[in-house]
Amino acid sequence: MEPTALPPCPADIDPVEWRLRLELAACYRLFDWMGWTTLIYNHISLRVPGSAPQFLINPFGLNYNEVTARNLVKIDVEGRKLDASPHPVNVAGFVIHSAIHAARADAHCIAHTHTTAGMAVACKASGLRHDNFNSALLHGRVAYHDFEGVTTDAAEKPRLLASMGQKPILILRNHGLLVTAGSVAETFALMATLEKACEVQVASDAMAGPNIPIGADVLAAVPAQNAAMEKAGSLPGRLVFHASLRRAGIRYEDLA
Repeated sequence: MEPTALPPCPADIDPVEWRLRLELAACYRLFDWMGWTTLIYNHISLRVPGSAPQFLINPFGLNYNEVTARNLVKIDVEGRKLDASPHPVNVAGFVIHSAIHAARADAHCIAHTHTTAGMAVACKASGLRHDNFNSALLHGRVAYHDFEGVTTDAAEKPRLLASMGQKPILILRNHGLLVTAGSVAETFALMATLEKACEVQVASDAMAGPNIPIGADVLAAVPAQNAAMEKAGSLPGRLVFHASLRRAGIRYEDLA
């Protein structure tokens, strides 16, 4: 059940963009509720309609639970603000997100986190092992990018894109997690799977005894299984997203 009570669209914002702003603001609140935040840092960005690539991103300096549809900042891939927002944009967030938005037409929404479990897995030479239920679902969908320090240098963009290729998940080594998908809902659902995969790996590594590997033949069948599920389009992601909003008590009418 999707939310239906939307606050009135401001006169200076396109109605389609207003709906996207509400979805993105809701996602920020949901990331906060899930505990996937690191103070004022990290980002979820969302492409909006326009003649040239442009996207919404959180105002630098606000907590995720302070993000609203109205105070999201709209910028282009050069980092120029396209609205009258008084808020700055974090350069590190702009470099990563602008690179992917500019190069990947399918990258409508991008989320980047620094959770403890995600960073722990990113610090392991072996990366994410596909030996638990959640990580098995991600087999063949994960790319890696070597750490180059705080991501503020535009010169890193082509290397980051080369590392990611067409994968929907990028583990930034020694750094954190990044996912992209065709909508806010799908991005949230994919991040939930990735975060749980990392949490289970961290927990299992803390226990005595060897892990049980998943057979190569089983993992090889995962892409076809994922493709079969994706025939439903974005429905599973939307169901997960809106069910989570209800569970967290997050309402669009409170996010204007």
